[in-house]
Amino acid sequence: MRPIHHGVPLPMKRLPLASLLTFAVLMPASAQTLRWAAQNDILTQDPHSQNHSTTSAILQHTYEGLTRYTRDYQVEGALATDWKQISPTQIRFNLRKGVKFHDGSPFTADDVVFSFNRIKSPTSTLQAFVAGVTEVKKIDSHTVDFILSAPNPILTRTIVDFRMMSKAWAEKNKTVAPPNVANKEETYATRNSMGTGPYRITSWQPEQRITMVANPNWWDAKNASNAKEVLYSPIKSDQTRIAALLSGEVDLVTDVPTQDAQKLGSDKRLKVIQGNEVRTIFIAFDQGSDEIRNSTVKGNPFKDKRVRQAVSLAIDRAGIQRAIMRGLSQPAGLMVPPGVNGYNKELDVVPKADPERAKALLAEAGYPQGFELPFNCPNNRYVNDEEICQALVAMWARIGIKAKLQTESFSTYTPKIQGFQFQFFLYGWGVPTYDALYVLQSLARTRAGGADGNYNYFRLSDGRLDTLIDDIKTEIEPVKRNALINAALSRIRDEAFFVPIHYQVRPWAMKANVTTTHRSDDKPEARFTTLGR
Repeated sequence: MRPIHHGVPLPMKRLPLASLLTFAVLMPASAQTLRWAAQNDILTQDPHSQNHSTTSAILQHTYEGLTRYTRDYQVEGALATDWKQISPTQIRFNLRKGVKFHDGSPFTADDVVFSFNRIKSPTSTLQAFVAGVTEVKKIDSHTVDFILSAPNPILTRTIVDFRMMSKAWAEKNKTVAPPNVANKEETYATRNSMGTGPYRITSWQPEQRITMVANPNWWDAKNASNAKEVLYSPIKSDQTRIAALLSGEVDLVTDVPTQDAQKLGSDKRLKVIQGNEVRTIFIAFDQGSDEIRNSTVKGNPFKDKRVRQAVSLAIDRAGIQRAIMRGLSQPAGLMVPPGVNGYNKELDVVPKADPERAKALLAEAGYPQGFELPFNCPNNRYVNDEEICQALVAMWARIGIKAKLQTESFSTYTPKIQGFQFQFFLYGWGVPTYDALYVLQSLARTRAGGADGNYNYFRLSDGRLDTLIDDIKTEIEPVKRNALINAALSRIRDEAFFVPIHYQVRPWAMKANVTTTHRSDDKPEARFTTLGR
């Protein structure tokens, strides 16, 4: 599978084809600071705790996996130099020799085994990245075998985000397992880190700044950025974030407000690049509880397919794209976006807004007068998330669903989702593996421990869907596997288990002297970024 990558410039800056992914010729290296701002903060420094895109985007600079992506999302070795299949369920990885953690201690097979056991902890939310791996076995100090429960066609892709932690450091600091974030627990690793990567985090002031300095002993120093320091500032306010770029206080902004993209692109001091992000924004329901809390009806209306369909048919996706996203979105009919293996354009049928049909479906389901209930939404995570939610509330009101909007920062939103506190809410899901299984297994599979349904906070359980997902995990033949993926996506669409709204398009704005590669996973990498004079 070769994922599609979009890194096209905005129309107002016409560039040659060779410049679509990376701008300018790399400048000579010099000691400089890259000042980067985006909308939200990380949730933790623990690499096995929170499956959160911004957290991953920062921690990838400090913690590394056995594999990593190239500029065009092909898999290459990182802390492993190579691998081979011993049997269909046994893959041998040869570890890179001479790699040291930031404290100078050597990276060995013991750290891989420890990290595997740690990410498999019940308190980790990243188990999807080692799905199907039953054991990591040490062969010698720089060789490990991954033992699989069944053949895994995308193993080297899923383990990109399985990051290696020092066994000795974790044991010394009493953080051998990730904390239970749903209970607001913390460990030493929550606010401290120590990996093998190109940067070392030297400070984290929550909601203010993260400081990272270059690791002079990085094993891949020949490909290091000339940015010797990276300062990341989470700036919630769109206006403040863009003002910081225009005033020169920051060099790169990756959460560009849709209303500012064209204006920034016409500023000669700046440049704007944009591309499709492999992330779907959608509406989620509690489909298993017997009652919806704080609603005006008894029972759970979301158990009825007709109610879920009515919620979808009330949404004017084209209107949201035009008025709120200013064209920087693609209306969605599927839970898997373009650029991900398994996406099928023919299946991506976007429902047209039909309030009258939505009202009829509610009446058929026994709710002719509609109902009232809470609707939860983050206000600093996804592009225009709060504005989208406000528009949705108005759209649903027209069919009789009175959604009482409640918004909050994603830092408090996440643990509430993980505590099953929300029953009707906005959510987004990216696909770091670039394969549909990551969406299906995490969100749509019945919760069964491990990676199965580990992000199914919707109490969704469908036997037919589970069977399809389980078959996708182990099917090696690509055509057969994609047919299974298409069947699973069609069932989700037809049953309206989720209501997709759109796939995000992400513009990034930067100073003219910044050269970087647009990433469709919305995770800028300093190793692909250079600062000119």
